[in-house]
Amino acid sequence: MKPLENDLFLKACRREPTERTPIWLMRQAGRYLPSYQTLRQRYDFLTLCRTPELAAEITLQPVEQLDVDAAILFSDILVVPEAMGLTVRIEDGLGPQIEHPVRTAADVARLVIPDPHEKLGYVLEAIRATLERLRGRVPLIGFAGAPWTLLAYMVEGSGTGDFRRARVFVREAPDVARALLEKIVHAVARFLRAQIEAGVHAVQLFDTWAGLLDPDSLTEFALAGVRRVIRELKAAGRDDVPILLFSRGTAAWMETLAETGADVLSLDWTCDLARARRQVGDRVALQGNLDPIALLASPDIVAREARRVLARFGPGSGHIFNLGHGVLPETPVENVRRLVDTVKRESPKYHVEDRAGTDL
Repeated sequence: MKPLENDLFLKACRREPTERTPIWLMRQAGRYLPSYQTLRQRYDFLTLCRTPELAAEITLQPVEQLDVDAAILFSDILVVPEAMGLTVRIEDGLGPQIEHPVRTAADVARLVIPDPHEKLGYVLEAIRATLERLRGRVPLIGFAGAPWTLLAYMVEGSGTGDFRRARVFVREAPDVARALLEKIVHAVARFLRAQIEAGVHAVQLFDTWAGLLDPDSLTEFALAGVRRVIRELKAAGRDDVPILLFSRGTAAWMETLAETGADVLSLDWTCDLARARRQVGDRVALQGNLDPIALLASPDIVAREARRVLARFGPGSGHIFNLGHGVLPETPVENVRRLVDTVKRESPKYHVEDRAGTDL
């Protein structure tokens, strides 16, 4: 594999000295970009995900247009439930829809733990196509949905916002829920391991709906599932590939999240970044956490809010600038450019000692 020209993101994941704070954005390849919208007029969403050359093209768009410090593969977390045997549709205006959601032990028994090379080969081909086109410019991040978040969709059948059916399910049928979680854990771990083998430089787990759970359910289903996936990845002997965890709505569990085995915790915008840094110390790097809504304000406000996030983390390494969730579709592209430019311009002053140490 060609050496990376820009490895700031990976250095920050490892809490190594950097000359500035690296920046990439969740959903940076997507609906706010006119170049993406042009492709979307010709192809439906899942066709874009399933066509390696198209997925690679979309992955590279923000790298080429915004000069971010990392690329994240264009795909979707629901490719795993589909590979396990469910029928998934993405409908405009409605979002993801799963036919015949998982509701019984028999439903769980019908699910398979897929061989990612057979069922998800198009994702692995997209990784290879993207790496070929990136030519070592920046790292490529792979990803998957975390076990609880995938379980929530598979039981609910759609993205409802509160996932009440899934939350009732883990109470009414805990043994069935545990059996389902077991299969998801192995499917996700295999998938991420295959992505690493295909060449991604880091992987991120998205536990978008973890914050909906009460403490007992969070511990048993969300945190336990994440720990087991990370344990399987680490057991495969790839400690050189950072694992990032985005667990939305769980700021109260910061110290526990730091013990999952993740190398980086990606924080939503409700977290106090300074407090999180004090809580986790040097155990993990931190990523985030600008409110995506800030990007809908004027460019000057965007720059001001970016400076606030940098100041909240303060001097030193181990910070990756990102949003607290994904880029919103209505976000002006010029505001995203202003954000990236501001972070690159303003962050070096927080790394003076890092640069001095590097020069010794």
